[in-house]
Amino acid sequence: MKLKRILSAVAAFALCASLAGCGASASSVAESTAESASTEAVSTVEEDASPETSAETTALRVAGLKGPTTMGLVNMLTADDAADLVDFNMYGAADEVVPLLVKGDIDAAAVPANLAATLYQKTNGAVEVACVNTLGVLYIVENGETVNSVADLKGQTLVTTGKGTTPEYVLRYVLSENGIDPDNDITIEYCSEATEALSKVQAGEATIAMLPQPFVTSALSQVEGLRVALDMNEEWQKVAGSKLVTGVLVVRKDAVEADADRFAAFMDAYQASVNAANTDLEGTAALCEEYGIVAKAALAQKALPQCNIVFETGDQMKTDLTTYYQVLFDADPTSVGGSMPADDFYYAG
Repeated sequence: MKLKRILSAVAAFALCASLAGCGASASSVAESTAESASTEAVSTVEEDASPETSAETTALRVAGLKGPTTMGLVNMLTADDAADLVDFNMYGAADEVVPLLVKGDIDAAAVPANLAATLYQKTNGAVEVACVNTLGVLYIVENGETVNSVADLKGQTLVTTGKGTTPEYVLRYVLSENGIDPDNDITIEYCSEATEALSKVQAGEATIAMLPQPFVTSALSQVEGLRVALDMNEEWQKVAGSKLVTGVLVVRKDAVEADADRFAAFMDAYQASVNAANTDLEGTAALCEEYGIVAKAALAQKALPQCNIVFETGDQMKTDLTTYYQVLFDADPTSVGGSMPADDFYYAG
């Protein structure tokens, strides 16, 4: 089993490097960074790229990015039958993964949920989403005791990242559904990265921030008095009636069709790996550090319970993704590739 760490000069990797000291990862600290880079990458891939057959390899060729979307995979990488099921490679940024998936150089990838929808549109339906692997990782933290509900955000100043990407759309949707005008009832200051947002809280320039895991866990240990005020998963579910989604596993349909039994075995092993990620925190955290998914095992172990690692398929997957995509589409159609995915986007098993 080989692990290929391919470094990139794009913004996602630069952010990862800047966060190495506090142990946070590029994908999780700025989900929006990966999404922005991946959207640009999709737009540069030729429409008529000829896919290579994936039947030549026995194991499913799977790509991962740093952060929560890949945490659920790590336990299957050390299983006795791992070499027969998965050929895993780690990449520094989504724009490296996109062309490989489009051309058929890899079979599947753990990616932000909106990127999966964009890839579906770009490949004319050649890919499908196999499972949701990560629910929401966004939390509102406060250095104080003012915020105990979304309503308490009215009149406040909140710092965050992700301007023009999914974190902004999620925040604006939750605020609006709670009767708060995001343009007039609250001041939202967007920072280029999570470290900048946190530095404003540390300096007393702001007391409230929306940040992702595992950065939240790291931040709580750095700022005395900082607490989690709101879980955006809970707030989303209250107003949307479904779960907030962050990451998915997207797979080429030809790879599934080439060997349906192989893919079914892979999915079984993936589910077992996710179960282990939620029960064996210490072992999973050690693997997250070993494979470069999170810089430090100690941080990963603390963050794992809040990273909402799941293995969600079938009707529940479709319901949660459809609701999520509709909110993104209403905010900016290009965030999901220009149109809502059709039914054949959802892997039926």
